[in-house]
Amino acid sequence: MDTSSRRCNLGSGSSEPPGLVKLAEYRDMPVGQFVRFSPGIRVALLWGPFAKDQRLKIVIFCHPAFMRSQSMPRFARMLKSAYEARGYSVQVWAPHARIFNLVPTGRLSKWAGYIDEHVLFPIQARMALKHQHPDTLYVFCDQALGSWVPMVKHLPHVIHVHDLLALRSALGEIPENPTSITGKIYQRFIRRGFRQGRHFISVSKKTREDLHRVGHLSAVTSDVVYNGMNYPFSPLARPETMQILREANLPAPDESYLLHVGGGQWYKNLVGVIALYAQYAKRQRVPLPLWCIGPQPSCAVRSALGKVPPHGRVSFFQSVESRTLQALYSGARAFLFPSLAEGFGWPLVEAQACGCPVLTTDEAPMNEIAGRGAFYVPRLQIDDDIDAWAAKGAAVLDELLLEPPEQSNLRRQRGIEWAQRFNTDKTIEDYIDIYSRVLSNGKAEKGVAPSLENENNI
Repeated sequence: MDTSSRRCNLGSGSSEPPGLVKLAEYRDMPVGQFVRFSPGIRVALLWGPFAKDQRLKIVIFCHPAFMRSQSMPRFARMLKSAYEARGYSVQVWAPHARIFNLVPTGRLSKWAGYIDEHVLFPIQARMALKHQHPDTLYVFCDQALGSWVPMVKHLPHVIHVHDLLALRSALGEIPENPTSITGKIYQRFIRRGFRQGRHFISVSKKTREDLHRVGHLSAVTSDVVYNGMNYPFSPLARPETMQILREANLPAPDESYLLHVGGGQWYKNLVGVIALYAQYAKRQRVPLPLWCIGPQPSCAVRSALGKVPPHGRVSFFQSVESRTLQALYSGARAFLFPSLAEGFGWPLVEAQACGCPVLTTDEAPMNEIAGRGAFYVPRLQIDDDIDAWAAKGAAVLDELLLEPPEQSNLRRQRGIEWAQRFNTDKTIEDYIDIYSRVLSNGKAEKGVAPSLENENNI
């Protein structure tokens, strides 16, 4: 057979289903090639060169590329690249947009995507599973893919867990994020799947606690491995910082500024950030400007901006690359991140790695990730007086900004050292150690939820 071909015709004498591609025959297939498993339906498979002497054979289940959020496809690509660099055989399985392409926009597009995810893809995955090597490990890049877990619950598998915010909202635990009836049904559907898993890796102790509390698991293993930074953030000297900002067509201010980075989601508490800044600006004759990196302001944020005094300055910037973000962190006087909730909190570590002092919420996982070197404010509760909360936060910000230079420099250095523990290479090695342990134990077996004291990378 010509292994450079992109199609496979196994012939009538083959025992495999028509159109099923075998890895051994397609070891040179380029990344991203769509492989036809059965007439009319395709599954997107991504893999690199196949080698018979590789120690680990990994299949990564991932969200479809047509999802609005691309964070999990990026995570899957990162895992694939890291594992292949270590000589492992990796496939990434994700639904292909068949029904979704028929209804790409409008109210029905989400439901069309659900058909691809939860009806068509499982059919193809089950067919492909019959032809995988018995020592293959199945890795779910997100617990939100829980509906697929029952397909491999009796095979070696690991489920990565990032946050339980959607499930907690559906259960009524987070009143700031009310969930529709269909959303509640969907989250229970996801939970019913992932609770059948046996091996879990959470990004923080808080996330693992939520997983066991609301997930109703019967886990055999449940580890915590902190995320590693996906870019080499480090402090930049001021001349380099200003040069990078100018190249990105951003202001290169003579003075410093306050910084917020977030995607605009409800839990990022951007309204609270603006309220805190408004209270700070009222106390100052010449306040530092606030720069917000994220989407254009929503109606609620625009309403909050109305309370900012005339001499306060708030700017919004979008589409910032990692190098520019590094310069923004390096040039900021303080980083404001009073989130209502997080699964991990990437920007906290990024800011500290660049030597930027952090002000965040004194609740897990924010205080878990930011450590002792951050300044903390109480969480803004749904029934709090936001102005009173913001006034307390502004007092903490004043304390941060007025800290003596020697103490401030020491805090910055401690933040840089703290951020070094969030190392991508160590994170990947911890993942691989857990994967190997799961495989060495053979097929997953029934167990009892473990003590929450066993931790990795803590």
